[in-house]
Amino acid sequence: MLAMAALAGQRSRHESPEKRDVYESGVPILDRAHKRISVHFYLVALVFVVLDVEVAFLYPWAVAFRGGVASAPWVSLLDMLAFISILALVYGWLWREGIFDWGRKQASKISGEKRR
Repeated sequence: MLAMAALAGQRSRHESPEKRDVYESGVPILDRAHKRISVHFYLVALVFVVLDVEVAFLYPWAVAFRGGVASAPWVSLLDMLAFISILALVYGWLWREGIFDWGRKQASKISGEKRR
């Protein structure tokens, strides 16, 4: 079928660069397709996924805690408070490191100097 289409298909005798140009929905391309994306974007995405998955563990715990499955409710409550406090510490540390600062660049991070 491919060979038959190639032999019997319509051929253009006057191919111009405009015909070979790529377009989408009739709108010409204004920019390159392969742009450089900052590593900062990937860090924020990774942190979001990790923290989101960790927070997803709260729902089954809450259902089990409310249903009275836990034999020692205070132990279960303290375990979850420890879990939440560790998540809060990690979130605070990431905030302090500047993972969530999109607008400004710190000179100490770029040059590799330690923060005072």
